[in-house]
Amino acid sequence: MHARLDHVGVNVRDLPAQLAWYKTAFGLKTVFEFRLDGPGLTGVVLEHPHGWRLELLARPGSAPGLRAPDPMTAVLTEGYGHFAVTTPELAPVYAALTAHGAGEVLAPGPSPEPGVRMAWVKDPEGNLIELIERGELGEDGELAEAEERGTTVNP
Repeated sequence: MHARLDHVGVNVRDLPAQLAWYKTAFGLKTVFEFRLDGPGLTGVVLEHPHGWRLELLARPGSAPGLRAPDPMTAVLTEGYGHFAVTTPELAPVYAALTAHGAGEVLAPGPSPEPGVRMAWVKDPEGNLIELIERGELGEDGELAEAEERGTTVNP
């Protein structure tokens, strides 16, 4: 089977505020916006210059769900827990996100995966985001070291 992750959907309470935050914090651009009048669902698909996508969804009457304060608490509940992005330089990305209002969860440090560093933040509504430093990103957004390790990475 040839399949690749297309996007991650995040249900939000305040779509305009979250849209502004993700665009500013991650440099995402709007691909398209939509509305399903029947259920009153509004959504926006955003894309990073390296091709990964994030879909923000909002519906009147929604209620807060999992808002774990950290990754270890998140895994006590089954289902969606976080999404992760890869960066060649962890510390400046972590600093930039927290400067843009991301909540600090776990400062940059070693990952359980050998040779990898990680950090955790949460968006303004409390959704967990993992930041991963594996190596240098090529112009196409792929990790240059992935081929050397014999793995493929599609952030």
